[in-house]
Amino acid sequence: MTVWETSGVVRVVPPARPRKLAKVPFVELADGRLQGVVSSGSDTGRVYVSSVAAGTYAFACSTNNNRPCGGARGSFCNHIRALVTEAVLQYGAERVARYLKADAPGEAHDAGSLVVAMTSTRPEQGDTSAAAPVFSRFLRHLAYLEREPVTTPLPEMQWFPPTRAVA
Repeated sequence: MTVWETSGVVRVVPPARPRKLAKVPFVELADGRLQGVVSSGSDTGRVYVSSVAAGTYAFACSTNNNRPCGGARGSFCNHIRALVTEAVLQYGAERVARYLKADAPGEAHDAGSLVVAMTSTRPEQGDTSAAAPVFSRFLRHLAYLEREPVTTPLPEMQWFPPTRAVA
């Protein structure tokens, strides 16, 4: 039995390329969307929860307390563009394009070509109801970063089925 099979630590797939977490501290491909938390460019105490739906590219951007982004009026704002850029760094352009169903025919995939492919379809502004769960997951991830490394089980992770009985 290897060490990782008996510990409470999970191996993490390394990012496609290193990225800086100051601008986009949290990005994920989940719930049929590219979604994440993006820092405000003008106020260090404000963050935006941004998302783009797979297939339709419906987008949403609002502050963590549900105030709409002023730049997301009819098109992707800078927060969404930053989210796409960081997702490409985290997951790789091909994986992001495949997840979002964004084909940029005849082009190599990069963040810019993905944004062009999605915005050329004239996506509509979407629902911001996903902002609260995304921000909550972000805060939960931050809490795990503050924990000391331990090998004992975490109570909130006990729903994972055991892989092997421990004697």
